[in-house]
Amino acid sequence: MRISSRIFKEDSKVSRKRGKFCTNGQRLFSRTHVAFYRLSRGRIGGRLWNSPVLILTTVGRKTGKKRTTPVLYLRDGDRIMIVASNGGRDQEPSWWTNLQHDHHAEVRIKSEKRKMIARKASEEEKSDFWPLLTKMYPAYSDYQRKTKREIPVVILTEESR
Repeated sequence: MRISSRIFKEDSKVSRKRGKFCTNGQRLFSRTHVAFYRLSRGRIGGRLWNSPVLILTTVGRKTGKKRTTPVLYLRDGDRIMIVASNGGRDQEPSWWTNLQHDHHAEVRIKSEKRKMIARKASEEEKSDFWPLLTKMYPAYSDYQRKTKREIPVVILTEESR
């Protein structure tokens, strides 16, 4: 084995470990955020970087288990807009993959819980909301430049009773 190939293999191992650490760190942050949000009814964790935060619960497409994550949002009347940015990564966030499989979700804003239906915003809707979303959280623009995929805007509407 040549030295350069050994170095490459070592680099890829380190890269995988960093990726795993990042994922585990995000998972820990997310779980902690959700716990404080629930306990305080949104008083702690209800805003992040001066943007409103909701708690989104989806059903895992493979496991069928409930999956919960904090997400920044923007309201438009009864509709709620969220962005499937995944921090600008090329892979979609798992909550969006889950919602594409099962459009039903539960949203918690402060102490209020609502059952919602998710759909991807049309190009026209996205062009209307994207400037408002990037004004709320400017990093979304950076994320879009960083990734190869088109970052979707997801519209949540209340489920019919």
